[in-house]
Amino acid sequence: MSEKLFWLLAAIAVAGIAAGFVPFSWYFLVTLLALLVTWYRRRIYVAIVMLPRDMRLIYRFGKLIWSNYVFDKNNTTLLTLFKERVEREPEKPCYYFGDKIWTVADVEEFSNRIANVFLAAGYRKGDVVGLFMGNCPEYVCIWLGLAKLGVITALVNNNLRSHPLIHSLNAANTKAVITSGELSAALQEVVGSLDFPLDQYQLGGELSEKNNVKNLSTLLESASTTPPDVETPGYKDRMLYIYTSGTTGLPKAAVMPHSRYLLITMAVKYLLALTPDDVMYNPLPMYHSAGGIIGTGPALVHGNPIVLRTKFSASSYWTDCIKYKCTIAQYIGEMCRYIMAVPRKPEDTRHHIRLMVGNGMRSTIWKDFVERFKIEQVTELYASTEGNVNILNIDNRIGAVGCMPQCVPQSLLPVGLVRVDPETNEPVRDRRGLCIRCEAGEPGMFVGLISSSNAIRDYHGYVDKKASSKKVLHDVFGKGDKAFLSGDILVMDKYGYLYFKDRTGDTFRWKGENVATAEVESVIINVIGLKDAAVYGVQVPDQEGRAGMAAIADPNKSLDFKNLAEYLDKTLPSYARPIFIRVLEEMDMTGTFKIKKNELQEDGFDPIRIKDKIYFRSGKDYVPLTSQLYQDILKGIVRI
Repeated sequence: MSEKLFWLLAAIAVAGIAAGFVPFSWYFLVTLLALLVTWYRRRIYVAIVMLPRDMRLIYRFGKLIWSNYVFDKNNTTLLTLFKERVEREPEKPCYYFGDKIWTVADVEEFSNRIANVFLAAGYRKGDVVGLFMGNCPEYVCIWLGLAKLGVITALVNNNLRSHPLIHSLNAANTKAVITSGELSAALQEVVGSLDFPLDQYQLGGELSEKNNVKNLSTLLESASTTPPDVETPGYKDRMLYIYTSGTTGLPKAAVMPHSRYLLITMAVKYLLALTPDDVMYNPLPMYHSAGGIIGTGPALVHGNPIVLRTKFSASSYWTDCIKYKCTIAQYIGEMCRYIMAVPRKPEDTRHHIRLMVGNGMRSTIWKDFVERFKIEQVTELYASTEGNVNILNIDNRIGAVGCMPQCVPQSLLPVGLVRVDPETNEPVRDRRGLCIRCEAGEPGMFVGLISSSNAIRDYHGYVDKKASSKKVLHDVFGKGDKAFLSGDILVMDKYGYLYFKDRTGDTFRWKGENVATAEVESVIINVIGLKDAAVYGVQVPDQEGRAGMAAIADPNKSLDFKNLAEYLDKTLPSYARPIFIRVLEEMDMTGTFKIKKNELQEDGFDPIRIKDKIYFRSGKDYVPLTSQLYQDILKGIVRI
């Protein structure tokens, strides 16, 4: 509303009252209402338009909040709910794995055997056991059995080797580790380097007697199948340690109590509108929360069968969904791009998938993906294992990772975007010392207010208390409050939809401008097809900021550099266009299909140090970066 219009309406109001056209009170109220509607017309319009979406979201979150309130009040745990499942439908399929079906009773029996084996070995509540195995139903049964004793299971990434594996075992203070036959050699390589004694248990495969490894298969054969006679863990007791993916630095062990496991599992039910007939497809690694909680919990708590797979296969994705009659399927990271790269076949649309849930689907392929595979609903979500900022996209908005209701004031919401300094990524504060909420279209860091009395707002952090404290921001929207720092930059549009922009560590400055690597990656992937690409900043001597560099996986050597340069010129400002390009055979990924940028960034652009081919942006094209050209850049002879 313009200032002129405001004063015009005010003058009309005063004149009307003075002339006595209508009673003062009625005229005043009508005029005031007209002024408010005019002043907030855009906000009112958005609130009305988005009301159906917001009411669905509020209703579902309301059910989620209530269920966890009841769990807290009754000290309910995963063990409580699974026991009810065992009593109600013991013969119902719980997990499908290959051609084998694990019923609810099978899971109960195996987990009880595990519990009794470790109870006899002297393990008690609070002890930590590492689980270093690949995907299989036994994986769930092992940590479930240990949970019956109150023993915490650290879900160690089975792709780790050497120092990262040692670090993960150290970080969780593990007393023992359970591994499989195929991973025993990797474990043996690091056991001698640990600073503490470690009991070793091996399930399957040949054992090496000289390493004092216990045969878990043999121990299980003679173990009791009845529940262990111990004190039952409580709602807030720790159950799992789940590690961060380690894309930047070594993994950190995040704390997962029963309360948070139930929160996530109930969110699957209410926010995804899970039905009793749904069957879920889970090809994700079970050492992370997506595959290990979202992809296991519904079977234990809600009775929805889940299909487990040893590892993700793009070519088998739809074939598996058809075989097991799945209705819900999971994805993560770049998985959808790999599925799109598979040649078209009839199975693409013969499945019964009504909903796909995950995070990391790029907006550049979203529309083509749902059209090709006839997917009715894609529920993109944003969450962190250790944090309390959890949102999701419930109405197919392309590219959105979630939304914030527009029918209530943003100040009443426990999550929000706060303005940060582009140089330091530190929150910008007002004269009162409080953070400033971002306006629509303004990028900001996503934060969630912390409240220990609310499972949705609680923050459990990491085993490392110092690392936990670094993720907490104080005096956020009011003096004395505190919030979880996600470390991610998001942006909200005028309708309340939230879009991922970049991680604070990934954004870099060049030529006085901020470059969001995620945006540049999307542009590059759009022109190079379905290849992997990572964008990051590298330091150049005597240059302020970091120069843009892109690593592209091009095993077939089919990259058209001139076409790429032309497209970048058309779609990106000059400061955001990558100056260097590194071509790799394949990209080094985490188990959840996240590119490991840290190592790439540390390598820089030295053609002597790096064996991969590197190209330099020269004029309208990219040219090979020779040793001489590299030296000329360092000396400032060639300006960038």
